[in-house]
Amino acid sequence: MRTIASFIFTTLDGFYEGPNGELDWSNVDEEFDEFAVRQLDEADTLGFGRVTYEHMAAHWPTEQSAANDPAITTRMNDKEKLVFTRTLTDARWSGTTVVGGEATEAMPAIKAAAGGELLVLGSAHLTADLAQAGLLDELRIMVCPIVLGQGRSLFEDLEDRVSLTLLGVRQFRSGNLVLTYRPSPHAS
Repeated sequence: MRTIASFIFTTLDGFYEGPNGELDWSNVDEEFDEFAVRQLDEADTLGFGRVTYEHMAAHWPTEQSAANDPAITTRMNDKEKLVFTRTLTDARWSGTTVVGGEATEAMPAIKAAAGGELLVLGSAHLTADLAQAGLLDELRIMVCPIVLGQGRSLFEDLEDRVSLTLLGVRQFRSGNLVLTYRPSPHAS
């Protein structure tokens, strides 16, 4: 049985993107890159919602990403990838399989299959859906030391509470914090 983990950036005030979709506020440095490489090495499959997938598929297979960040680029391009979508029918990024329909319906079979960690990257809506459905084993939130005041909340789509058990905290020299939790849906 494989484990499902999610990693996402947020601001101190809980936004995963600015009010106009800005992502330029994240605090990425050499220490973060080392963390990202280790995290990618621990996963055998990457998972994305459609919107995040389209951003990633436009960025990582480029010559520019290979020149700027070869270690992460190689891993992103070489890993098996799943894109959970209700609309996308074709995925052109190498190693990608389209999983159509509701992710929460497809995930139990994916989780029951042989394999290592499935790491969901970004994908706030997918992360929230999996956490609420009790399908997420680990939630890794990197809190960046910035306040936006407005934007899109990581959990704005939740219909009910999700309890979180803290598993670990890692502090970076940059001020970033990675908070690792085990999510549990709220018993109604």
